[in-house]
Amino acid sequence: MPPPPSPDRIRPLTSTTGDAEVAVMGWEEWRAGAEHIESGGLAVATYDRGAPDATPLTFLHGYPSASLDIAPVAHLLGGDWRVLAIDMPGFGASEKRPGLPLSIDAAADAVEAMWAARAVTSTLLVAHDYSVSVTQELLARRAERDLGVAVGGVVWMNGGLDPDLHRPTFGQQMLLDPDHGAEVAAAVTEETFLDAIRATWGTRVEMVDDEVREIYRSMDDGGGVALMGELLHYIADRREHAERWRAALGTSDLPTTFVWGELDPVSGAHMIDGVEPVLGGTPRIVRLPDVGHWPLLEAPDVVAAEIRALAG
Repeated sequence: MPPPPSPDRIRPLTSTTGDAEVAVMGWEEWRAGAEHIESGGLAVATYDRGAPDATPLTFLHGYPSASLDIAPVAHLLGGDWRVLAIDMPGFGASEKRPGLPLSIDAAADAVEAMWAARAVTSTLLVAHDYSVSVTQELLARRAERDLGVAVGGVVWMNGGLDPDLHRPTFGQQMLLDPDHGAEVAAAVTEETFLDAIRATWGTRVEMVDDEVREIYRSMDDGGGVALMGELLHYIADRREHAERWRAALGTSDLPTTFVWGELDPVSGAHMIDGVEPVLGGTPRIVRLPDVGHWPLLEAPDVVAAEIRALAG
């Protein structure tokens, strides 16, 4: 595990679950722990924090961020957990260049490559936003063949589980414009990035600009901001694979928990309302009426508690 954060890197957190303290880690500090593997011809950054014999958790991040998002939750979980994480191709410290062969399928391949490289045999999955699709793909593969890794359960957080219910932001729609998307991406600044995140934030805790600036730095690392339009490939991927991924979600026999920010304008209450009737098994649904798109950052204490509960 990394050394405990210094006092100036601790933020008090008060919520309905009580008082807690969370680590505020900068992007450079986080990425210093990256180890790169090869997957599909790309250099992919992976992270392994914790004792090898601790309970394994695999975190899969969202858009437009990176594996850094798990840092507050990992701090609250403490040393009893081995936190595995990955910067998806095109994100964070992973390889970034125009025209990369980006797809959810390739992202799922990278997760399997990380598990193989780290000799992981069992894990919980914790997925947010972009990576709910990666996780749906992994569950679809699990139904078809042996992954070589026993998945003990899944914690899902705000993401487009059903493409018909996903509501891309105005900025995302502009980035997807085939004629002007590249120009829009080139015009993104740190401040416009913060404004876009603020529009998806809830009311439980105040958004701390310095923390969100670290998300921007993870995206800007290696020129990734210019690729923000290309990284939205997952919207088309979701439509292409909608039937298969819906089936994977509806037939899964895994213990599952949904920690859902209802104020999220992209995949909030309307998303969980829409998919709840077709979920497989007996999932636990934790609705957070004052949280937006970012449960990991807005309610890390709740996320940590639900991870512990799912692990039993």
